[in-house]
Amino acid sequence: MNTTINETENSFFASKKKGSDIKGKLIIGITQLAVVLIIVILFIILGIIIYEGREKFSWEFISSFPTNGMTEGGIFPALIGTFILVIVMSIAAVPFGTITAIYLTEYAKENSKFAAAVRFSVRTLAVVPSIIFGLFGLGFFIQFVGGGVDKAFNGGELHWGQPNILWASLTMALLTLPVIIVSVEEALKTIPRELREASLALGATKWQTIKNVVLPGSISGIMTGTILAVSRGAGEVAPILFTGAAYYLATLPGSLSDQFMNLGYHIYIMATQSSDVEKTMPIQFATTLVLLILTLSLNLVAVIIRSRIRRRAK
Repeated sequence: MNTTINETENSFFASKKKGSDIKGKLIIGITQLAVVLIIVILFIILGIIIYEGREKFSWEFISSFPTNGMTEGGIFPALIGTFILVIVMSIAAVPFGTITAIYLTEYAKENSKFAAAVRFSVRTLAVVPSIIFGLFGLGFFIQFVGGGVDKAFNGGELHWGQPNILWASLTMALLTLPVIIVSVEEALKTIPRELREASLALGATKWQTIKNVVLPGSISGIMTGTILAVSRGAGEVAPILFTGAAYYLATLPGSLSDQFMNLGYHIYIMATQSSDVEKTMPIQFATTLVLLILTLSLNLVAVIIRSRIRRRAK
């Protein structure tokens, strides 16, 4: 009798284990399928862009100005304008976002209502449509700040109170600020509390602890936030429509008060405003390819800097 019961129990547990193994394999298979699907979609997109843009993509295309109503020639001014936009945007957004994250993580109390309000504001900014940032930049940076500067120092003559690369960059900095703050804050939280306490116990001040212990240990998170900001800022078009992007310029920007051409806006113009959309189709794909290469190059530079900082820290 006992033997029969034991055999029944063993059969039950074996059947249950077999069912669990099947479920586990099924879950693994689904996750692997999802990963493969994402990779396939990525390569399909890249393949289409490379195949359609191969005809126009060349050094001459990259280094020359548009000609013949922008149906021929290259994208050099748009490339330079995008590069300047990303650099100025990063200079404006990364330090401010990092300082905000340091305050929220290191100085703000856990029950601070002000810190809670800041976090709520950051989450709200993250979900605001990008076109709203463009309208804000037009009203605040151009009309209020720029117009006020012109009235105070230029006798009302328009210089800063008009679209330019500075206002476009600051608008884009606001757009990418939530990404940087969240990334840096999470990176700062990964530093063990014991390291902070040990530094303070050895006589270091709060700022010395942050400077010499917390920031070096979280530099990878800061660089990750920078990479994400660069990736988003390089491809966004809506925020710069009203704040600085130009349809066509025969010269490169000479100062931050000049308008500029942008790769993303150039693709939009080619696809919607060109006199011959079909004729400019290779230009659209080639410009998209250049934009991807520029974004990846900037990201690669940030990754290299992050790796070198890590090695020095070790």
